[in-house]
Amino acid sequence: MAKGRIEFDVEQCKGCQLCTIVCPFNIIHMSNTVNKKGYKIPYVTNSDLCTGCANCAVMCPDSVITVYRLVKV
Repeated sequence: MAKGRIEFDVEQCKGCQLCTIVCPFNIIHMSNTVNKKGYKIPYVTNSDLCTGCANCAVMCPDSVITVYRLVKV
């Protein structure tokens, strides 16, 4: 099973929430915290469930998401 880790460039994020919609495990949510531009920023609620599918990174129109994937053998 693959294990993933997601990093957001929160200062570049525009809060479109597309990453929250495409996550198959529904672990990405929007915080009430805002970045310097005033947009709500995404965060991961349960990183143990992330498989590194990268749906969020592919969907992000501003390329602010980096996904790391570790495959356990």
